[in-house]
Amino acid sequence: MQDRNRSKKETVDALHAVAGEMHDRMMRGEPPRMTLPVRSKTNIAFDEKLNVYKYGKKKTIRDATSLGSAHQLLRALHVTEFMEDMIESEKSSTLREMYYISEGWGYGKFGSQNESNNLAEDLEIVTGCLREDFKLRPEEDGARIIGNLTFRERNRRGEWMRINCRDDVGDSGYGVPYNVESEKLELLEHDIDFMMAIETGGMFDRLVENGFDELARCGLIHLKGQPARSTRRVMKRINEEWGVPIVVFTDADPWSFRIFASIAYGAIKTAHISEYLATPSAVYLGIESGDIEAYELPSDELTSRDIEALKAEKSDPRFQTQEWIDQIDLMLKLGKKAEQQSLAKYGLDFVTDTYLPEKLQQKLGLVIG
Repeated sequence: MQDRNRSKKETVDALHAVAGEMHDRMMRGEPPRMTLPVRSKTNIAFDEKLNVYKYGKKKTIRDATSLGSAHQLLRALHVTEFMEDMIESEKSSTLREMYYISEGWGYGKFGSQNESNNLAEDLEIVTGCLREDFKLRPEEDGARIIGNLTFRERNRRGEWMRINCRDDVGDSGYGVPYNVESEKLELLEHDIDFMMAIETGGMFDRLVENGFDELARCGLIHLKGQPARSTRRVMKRINEEWGVPIVVFTDADPWSFRIFASIAYGAIKTAHISEYLATPSAVYLGIESGDIEAYELPSDELTSRDIEALKAEKSDPRFQTQEWIDQIDLMLKLGKKAEQQSLAKYGLDFVTDTYLPEKLQQKLGLVIG
């Protein structure tokens, strides 16, 4: 697997090409424009070669023939200049800071944070670079990892630190940085049989407190809800570079199903880099729709929003396997959803002594304990 990060010169040249294309069109008397893929679930298709979901052939053209599109192109030029300045000065910015910096761009300022986030993604698509190449950072923290995995991370002084995610960290675990490429993070060695991705902080802390990483010879990674790009990327690296299976343990609701989909198949917003972020071999461990009845779990009624989300997933290309169709249909039939921590009905040790060992033997053939 190759890194997708570009050199400083490659990134700056790619940004210059965006402005250069607009300039060339204007010199020919034509309106400047950017061509982008349609970014919706109707335009994602399974790539047989990469085994992930990518954008299809539908394109949209953003040109200066309307005031709104002209503003978007003006913002793109301001952003490319801003990114080049950061690259040259070796500074970085959060997406939120870029949004506020645009206040000084006159007609080029953003109307909302969502607009600036989307434009950063547009420029990734157009240039073939990554947000990390542009020196843009997300606001959210990365994942937390506990387990017998050893990394080398380059600190802000440029020095390499050797960190074991079990012995050299506290109970909160190792904090994954926003850039997890090899120039920042090296994967040295491990003594684990699989990596378990966990949706909620409460369940992550429960497994840590119960010593499940040592009991099951695994690594634990807290997703913090919908996982950040760096979280998905480090899981892919662990899976591909070490050959370690990834299993995903979430709540049983439509939003958790989408968390798994983003890990295994790719997220719709980042379909242009699915082969870089997605882990197609990831296994959904639970909680499954059938567990609500099988384990008689405390549950909540599906809301109208939940039902709409489940019905939307039935037309989502990422959920077209028979297993996922059955999961969704059963949840709609039951009209219920359940949280990971509902397993505490049977005591604080039930999840590590009974539920997860049963699931891991069923899904991966692993015998725990």
